[in-house]
Amino acid sequence: MAIPPDSSETSYLLPPNKEDWEGQGIPDFVYGQKELVTKGIQWPRNEPGLLDALPLSRFDSALCSAWAQRMELGLFRYRLRELQTQTLPGAVGFVAQLNVERGMQRRCPQNIKSVRQAFDPEQFNFNKIRQAEILFRLLREPDLPSALQQEDIFVVINVSPLEWGHVLLVPEPARGLPQRLLPGVLRAGIEAVLLSLHPGFRVGFNSLGGLASVNHLHLHGYYLAHRLPVEGAPSEPLDPGGHLHLLQALPAPGFLFYTSGPGPELEALISRVCWATDYLTDHDIAHNLFVTRGAPPGKTSLSSALTGVRVILWARKSSFGIKKGDAFNVALCELAGHLPVKTSQDFSSLTEVAAVTLIQDSLLPPAQAEEVQAALVALMSQEEQ
Repeated sequence: MAIPPDSSETSYLLPPNKEDWEGQGIPDFVYGQKELVTKGIQWPRNEPGLLDALPLSRFDSALCSAWAQRMELGLFRYRLRELQTQTLPGAVGFVAQLNVERGMQRRCPQNIKSVRQAFDPEQFNFNKIRQAEILFRLLREPDLPSALQQEDIFVVINVSPLEWGHVLLVPEPARGLPQRLLPGVLRAGIEAVLLSLHPGFRVGFNSLGGLASVNHLHLHGYYLAHRLPVEGAPSEPLDPGGHLHLLQALPAPGFLFYTSGPGPELEALISRVCWATDYLTDHDIAHNLFVTRGAPPGKTSLSSALTGVRVILWARKSSFGIKKGDAFNVALCELAGHLPVKTSQDFSSLTEVAAVTLIQDSLLPPAQAEEVQAALVALMSQEEQ
């Protein structure tokens, strides 16, 4: 993804002299209601690779210019170049990318034994990163009312990036929050998607046991210039109020929540999603979550307009550590249909059948999946009473 030539948001850039990096402070990116865009975002009719020609929002420009500068300055573990990409033949539409460096150089996951594990200040956490890795602090203007707790969100580079612009959204690191989703953090993730004019900017969350490698609360955000199956996959309502849907299509069934934009509807969605993730965490059930622009629930297709935001939640088997023999590890982006593959051999030989098999092997057994579904439907039904 190219940086627009007129991207001169220098307040988010590091000063020329390395000695001045730690002393300049963390700049604020303050946004208001008018910057949350819900209408008119769509994929170009031509090839997705032409996305460089699309206009970028103030958020996109700030993030991309600051992120690209950190890449030029060598603050990442490797230099991310254009990734070899293919859409796997088949009905799903998996987007596979070869990312050998991430497979080899990403930080080893922490020793996690439970979805409910407490924060450990002795382990690696985001209080230990270099200040130069922080792009800016994401702040809401007072014109964005909410009953939710206001969170100061730090936008931090992921030093082992999956794709262009891969960042972490971290609530005030000094609070030492474990990797358990909170409403204010989820709202920041959804609003980050709405702040971007790029249809492929997505946000996600991995729980402990769901391939989160750091037990310190954070979301992932990144750009991918390709449609994904979950944007318009068909679904069916599960509760009488129509707040919870089951995403039926491959690669994996998931729970779908949808909002058309900011306001009471978004606030209600955030509460519902966090009821669901609280239930899963309290019952020690690993989970992954993906936020993307997409179509309303129902029998839709990938050609449908991106009229709102889809939040997809998957309950899955716990997996602690990285399985080195697999072509990819199943976490938030893989469940959504984006497959970062670790070796050239696996990339050239990967098939849709093999990908589906690997993903479905990470899901809950049918009996437990039905139990979780019944529990979440009951939670949503309580709201109607």
